[in-house]
Amino acid sequence: MYPTSLTQLARGNPFSAPLFTLQKVEESHPNLRTRRLAAGHSVKDVSCEFGSSKYYALCGFGGILSCGITHTAVVPLDLVKCRLQVNPDKYKSIGNGFSVTVREDGFRGLAKGWAPTFIGYSMQGLCKFGFYEVFKILYSDLLGEENTYLWRTSLYLAASASAEFFADIALAPMEAVKVRIQTQPGYANTLRECVPKMFAEEGLWAFYKGVVPLWMRQIPYTMMKFACFERTVEMLYKYVVPKPRSECSKPEQLVVTFVAGYIAGVFCAIVSHPADSVVSVLNKEKGSTALQVLKRLGPKGVWKGLVARIIMIGTLTALQWFIYDSVKVYFRLPRPPPPEMPESLKKKLGLTE
Repeated sequence: MYPTSLTQLARGNPFSAPLFTLQKVEESHPNLRTRRLAAGHSVKDVSCEFGSSKYYALCGFGGILSCGITHTAVVPLDLVKCRLQVNPDKYKSIGNGFSVTVREDGFRGLAKGWAPTFIGYSMQGLCKFGFYEVFKILYSDLLGEENTYLWRTSLYLAASASAEFFADIALAPMEAVKVRIQTQPGYANTLRECVPKMFAEEGLWAFYKGVVPLWMRQIPYTMMKFACFERTVEMLYKYVVPKPRSECSKPEQLVVTFVAGYIAGVFCAIVSHPADSVVSVLNKEKGSTALQVLKRLGPKGVWKGLVARIIMIGTLTALQWFIYDSVKVYFRLPRPPPPEMPESLKKKLGLTE
């Protein structure tokens, strides 16, 4: 029989079960398998099969909208945050940063860097959300239904880290351009002006020298963003929402999505802020390395601008999940319910007769 430790693991450990459960059914051909749609969805309810090419494509489109729109919307706050990080003597607080920027550049100055922000984060969103769905299903298939349930948090962490690795490669060039425009007054005011100037001075490396710090910042951020969101949604439906998700209306479900996204965003900001400070300074300066910047900033310097980033990332993450889930609702994509222990595992653990 199964040991007590396994029962405790299944019931209590945070690394138990996935957002979804996958079931496979044999077709008439013995080598042909297809995924069943998640519980609670009939063929009429959804526009495509869970895990199909169309499903991944629309998830990627949802990622483009969620990241591109939200990051562009908070450009003024992002600009002030970056300037607090790279020039704390001049920009002493969030309010002071806004007033100094408006005084020197006018209100239009607050929108500096919007074009590379929109392009870069749209590409990042495409890879982040699209590949997350791909890796989540891939890793779940490798684990099997029972292990997917038992180790669902680990699955979220692994899938999101894998997706973000590629997403940051797509983001790095435009992030470098954005930071250069925002933190070096007089260097360039537009994307078309900045890109050729950076390439002429430093070559192609100018656009990718920040990719390692981006991985340092974005991979922990995304792992927290997805794992915390998935588990928070699960907890909200289990302990806060007075009825099962299947009985909630679509607007009610999207409210839960927004709340879970904001909670996840606060943790994301704290986890990734030190690396974000390094990225901001590194893309401003020529010839510096991430390690040199980290040593120069010191333990206190890497936390400059944290309050601004918590406000920005909390709101941003909540809106991203809201937009992404809204895209899924609009296009009638399969949206599996919060995870439940498979019946086969319940029998093994002696939880059912």
